[in-house]
Amino acid sequence: MCPAAAREGGGRAVLADADPYGPRCGIPAGLPAVTGRPTESDTDDTSEDTPTAGPGNRSTRLLRRASGLLRWTSLRLRLVVVFALVALTAAVSASGIAYWLNRNTVLDRTQNAVLKDFRKSLEDSTRSLAPRPRCSELQDAARQMAGGPQNYTVLLIGKDRAGKACAATTDKDLLTLKSVPTALRKAVAQVRPVDESNRYAHHLYWQRRQVGDVPYLVAGAEVIGGGPTGYMMKSLATERQDLNSLAWSLGIATALALVGSALLAQAAATTVLRPVQRLGYAARQLGEGRLDTRLRVTGTDELADLSRTFNRTAERLEQRVEELSAREASSRRFVADMSHELRTPLTAITAVSEVLEEEADSLDPMIAPAVQLVVSETRRLNDLVENLMEVTRFDAGTARLVLDDVDVADQVTACIDARAWLDAVDLDADRGIVARLDPRRLDVILANLIGNALKHGGSPVRVSVHTEHAAGIEDAAGTEDAERAEDAAEEGAGGGELVIRVRDHGPGIPEEVLPHVFDRFYKASASRPRSEGSGLGLSIAMENAHIHGGEITAANLPEGGAVFTLRLPMDASRLTDGGQGEGRKDGGPAGGGTEGDR
Repeated sequence: MCPAAAREGGGRAVLADADPYGPRCGIPAGLPAVTGRPTESDTDDTSEDTPTAGPGNRSTRLLRRASGLLRWTSLRLRLVVVFALVALTAAVSASGIAYWLNRNTVLDRTQNAVLKDFRKSLEDSTRSLAPRPRCSELQDAARQMAGGPQNYTVLLIGKDRAGKACAATTDKDLLTLKSVPTALRKAVAQVRPVDESNRYAHHLYWQRRQVGDVPYLVAGAEVIGGGPTGYMMKSLATERQDLNSLAWSLGIATALALVGSALLAQAAATTVLRPVQRLGYAARQLGEGRLDTRLRVTGTDELADLSRTFNRTAERLEQRVEELSAREASSRRFVADMSHELRTPLTAITAVSEVLEEEADSLDPMIAPAVQLVVSETRRLNDLVENLMEVTRFDAGTARLVLDDVDVADQVTACIDARAWLDAVDLDADRGIVARLDPRRLDVILANLIGNALKHGGSPVRVSVHTEHAAGIEDAAGTEDAERAEDAAEEGAGGGELVIRVRDHGPGIPEEVLPHVFDRFYKASASRPRSEGSGLGLSIAMENAHIHGGEITAANLPEGGAVFTLRLPMDASRLTDGGQGEGRKDGGPAGGGTEGDR
C-alpha cells in the first residue's frame, strides 16, 4: 500500500496528482488506493444477464440430443457429425474466449474511467469545501460531481459545524447509505496503519452489484486529513447491452460455422465416398462373376492408388480364374473322354467275364479264384466308370431331373428289395406319401445311404419316412452348409418337405470324419487306400439331393450309431420350370433343372 501524504493547507485537504491504477500505489494524498481485488462481498452481477455463449450452448444441447436419436449407419453421416462436432467445439471455444476477453476489456475500461473521474471529482469538490461543510454545500458538491461526463450517482456523507451527520445524494431512490453494501462501507471506514509499505490510512474500494435488473459499479472513499466520505453508483446497462450484442454475434458466427462445417463435411464425404461407392459396386460386380470389371482411375491420391490396386487384383484374378477354368474344363473333358472310351472295352470285358462266371464250375480249381477276381474287379471298374460319368455330368451342369409322382414307401421298398436288403433293414414308412421327384435319382440316394449304413454301421439299419412343414427346415440349420438349408426351405415352402432318415447301430462316425463324409474319394483311414467302394457314393447322393433342392446331413446319435437325414421338397417341379422340360425317360441330358438352378 502507498503511505499517506496528506498536507493541511488552510483547513482543507490538499490532494496531489498521481496514477490511481497501480496496485495500491500512486494514490493522491487524501484519497484511498484502488484495491487490486474486490471486497469479500464483490459479485460480478453483470454476468447473470449476459450469456457467455448462449446460442452455442443451446446448439450443443440440441446437437447432442439429435445425435442420440441418429443411428450411425453410414460413413457420410459420421463424417458430417464429426465435422460438425469439431467445428462446434472450435467455434464455441473461440467465441467463449473472445467473449471473455472482450467482457473483461469493456468492464475494466469503463471501471477505470469511472474510478478515475470519481477520484478527480472528489478531489476537486473537497478542495473547495470547508472542513465541516453545511448540508447544502455537500448537496451542491454532490450535484457538481454527478454532472460530469460519466453520469453516475453520488452520495456524500459528512458532519456540519454542529457535529450533526449530513448525507447528500443526487438520487434518493437509488443511492442512500442503506443501499451501500455493508462490506463496502466497512472497507471504506477501515483505518489502515501507516508504515513504509502503506502510506495511506484509507483506500478506494469498489464492487459490482445488481440492483433490480440493472448491473451497477459501486465505489466509495474517505478523504484523508478530514473531509466527507463519498460513494458513487455507475450503471453498467450500456456495457451489458454491448456484451449481449457481442454474445449474439458470436452465437450467430458459431451457428454459421456449424452450417459451413456440415456443408464442408458433405462435400468431403461426397469426394471421398463417391470413389468408395464405385469401388463397392465394382467389388459386387466382381463377386457376381463379372471378372472384366475395372475402375476408371483419375488422380494420384490414395483412392486412386486403391483403384489401381483393385484393377490389378481383378486382372490377376481374371487370369487365374481363366487358367483354373481351363484346367477344370480340361480335367472334365479328360474324365468324360476317359469314361466314354472305357465303356467300349468294358462292355466287351464285362461280356467275357459273365461268360467266364457262368463256366466257373467247370474250370480248373486253380483258375477259378482268378476268374472270380476278374469278374468282381470288372464289375467294380464298371461301377467306377458309371460313377465318374455321373460326376462329370454334375460338374458340367448337364444333369437333369426326370420328375414323376412317386409313392415314397413303395420306392424305398423297391430299392431295398432290388438289392436283397429286406432282412437287414427295418422300414418305417406309411403308404400314401406321394412326392413329385426323380425316381431314378431318389433310388441312387437311398441305395448309397442304406448301403453305406450296412457296410460301415451295424445292423439293424432303420429307415423312417415322414413329412414336415416348411418350418421343419430349421432342423437343417446346424449343417455345415446353412445357405443350402435356407434354399431348401424356400424350395419346399409350397408343399412341405419329405424327410427320410437312415440310422444304423454301429460305432458311429468319428468327429474328425464327419465334415468330410460327402467329399469325393475320401477315406477315413489313410492306411486303407483300397476298399470295395469307389469313394463317390455319398458325394453322388449329395449331388442328387442338391439337384432336387434338398440336403443330406450326417450326425452321431447320443445312444450310439450314425444317422443320415435326407430332406427333399415334396414337389420339385419348380426346379424344372422355365421352358427346359423334364427331359427324357432315359435320364439323358435333356430338359430339367441343374444343380446350378438351386
